[in-house]
Amino acid sequence: MANQTLGLDPQLSKYIQSISLREAELLRQLRQETANHPMARMQIAPEQGQFLGLLIQLMGAKKTLELGVFTGYSTLVVALALPEEGKIVACDLNEEYTAIARHYWEKAGVTQKIDLRIAPALETLEQLLEQGEEESFDFAFIDADKSNYDNYYEQTLKLVRPGGLIAIDNVLWGGRVADRTVQDNRTKAIRALNEKLHQDPRINLSLIPIADGLTLAIKLK
Repeated sequence: MANQTLGLDPQLSKYIQSISLREAELLRQLRQETANHPMARMQIAPEQGQFLGLLIQLMGAKKTLELGVFTGYSTLVVALALPEEGKIVACDLNEEYTAIARHYWEKAGVTQKIDLRIAPALETLEQLLEQGEEESFDFAFIDADKSNYDNYYEQTLKLVRPGGLIAIDNVLWGGRVADRTVQDNRTKAIRALNEKLHQDPRINLSLIPIADGLTLAIKLK
């Protein structure tokens, strides 16, 4: 988890943000409030959020999926980038964290775009498939519990349309994935998924070393 780009000199990181970040005032306020949260390390970096918004606009996405909301920064970034008719299905388990998210979504006037599901994400994904939502999403962002990353990827791959994009966060995991002496379950799960994605013929991919590592996977036909 990282709310700034891994391994980047703090001075250079500050400079990059100063000359590239165009952060809406409500996003800035939400980021600052989250910085005081006991779990602040779960917050994505602002430059990563801006990058996600750019991807949404670039591909003309209208229907998106998010696994892991926390205080809602990434959801708000995507909601602001979506057109008026855009929709986000956002999955999380924590009512306390997402109450902060709801507050900022309301202030930003984007609540009509966001369908927040408070339930285990795998249950929500299965429900979407049962409801005939297969291959109907343009974009998905996976940033939830790491032990289930492979399961999330497989279900999300069914829900995203051919040519759609899956973004997977924390794929560098603070650098621990590159250290074979680190063998805890979460690190092993991310490492295994990275290796699987590298060989997966169903996608084209690129791992971007922004924040804690972001893999972009385009679903092939």
